[in-house]
Amino acid sequence: MTKFILTALVVALLGPIALHAEPAPWYHWRSKSTGTMTCSQTPLGPGWARADGPYRDARCEKPLPTK
Repeated sequence: MTKFILTALVVALLGPIALHAEPAPWYHWRSKSTGTMTCSQTPLGPGWARADGPYRDARCEKPLPTK
């Protein structure tokens, strides 16, 4: 019974934190060899450099407001 109460307490305390989680921002990435631009949340590898961002959509059209 004590494990159940402890588990319920942990879930109750961490629940609000999980509910405020946001998705990762999107960035424009430029190919170092061809200059091609693409939009991604994660680095594409050593041949790519982050060009601009962050954005809140997968098309890199809606900028995130600065905090």
